Amino acid sequence: MSAQVCLLRGDDLGEELLVHARELLGALAPDLELVEMPLGLGAFESTGRALPEATLEAARGADACLLVAVRSPLEPRPGYRSPVVELRRELDLFANLRPVQSLPPGCPAARPEAPEVDLLVVRENTEGLYAGRERREGGRAIAERVVTEAASRRIARVAGEAARARRSRVCVVHKSNVLRETCGLFRSAALEELGRIEGLEVEELLVDHAAYRLAAEPERFDVLVTTNLFGDILSDLSAHAGGGLGLVASANLGDEAALFEPVHGAGPDIAGKGIANPVATLRACASLLEHVGRADAAARVARAVERTLAEGPWTRDLGGSAGTVEVLEAVLARA
Repeated sequence: MSAQVCLLRGDDLGEELLVHARELLGALAPDLELVEMPLGLGAFESTGRALPEATLEAARGADACLLVAVRSPLEPRPGYRSPVVELRRELDLFANLRPVQSLPPGCPAARPEAPEVDLLVVRENTEGLYAGRERREGGRAIAERVVTEAASRRIARVAGEAARARRSRVCVVHKSNVLRETCGLFRSAALEELGRIEGLEVEELLVDHAAYRLAAEPERFDVLVTTNLFGDILSDLSAHAGGGLGLVASANLGDEAALFEPVHGAGPDIAGKGIANPVATLRACASLLEHVGRADAAARVARAVERTLAEGPWTRDLGGSAGTVEVLEAVLARA
């Protein structure tokens, strides 16, 4: 059965790599209906909205969405809101899943002495400090952190079920010794919900301790579950164990919608030079293909990516000299 995929055209690498993603999806799943829509700073400058209404409606009607990257202004721009945060909220994409695996031994960037890492960060995706409740009061800026029992329970269930399909270990990450109400609620709700799932080994860590452990011994983790901001930071930190941000993809999942994306930024400093690592985007495509029922194509992409990481060619961030197109062509040839 045909499926519709909404390709979200972002900024810088978000435009450059989306062209290659479209080529991959078209080659391996030609029956997919691909619809391309604008999103991000470029869309804001041309339409006045970073998430245009037409884009939101297309995303709502799609079976899955793919986003590579958007660029947000560092200085406040009247009327600008993060389109990714808004899209997650509008589509209720409450679960962000970011898997990280070690590089294969053949890759120049792989460290022979490093232990094997295979972990998953499960991040609550709709509230916390990203709830958008900020205001200025003269020389003071205030942000409200929103944590609900319902959202904490449902993200814990996602983490628990993911762990059961892996190695059945979950670490709840919080800062309830300081943030006693918000993190306290998340901690108690998550631990209680995980306690209802049989066969799990559950532990908890304060976020600063978890960050240290991720840097020092990432191999000890299976699944980590945490709140929005903590998950954003810890998932980027954990990407180091998997070779860097250019290799890590994520899934944003809800009950009715799904958005897949690499975790790296828009990279305006390297956009247009043809040197960006496309692996994270290709892995996002593989996850999308799996989600829309193209399991064979998804497995072919995943295997081709792993073989290319092991045998080359490699982009500069992995110790090679290949460009984006060379890596893409190698993956397509092996898929």
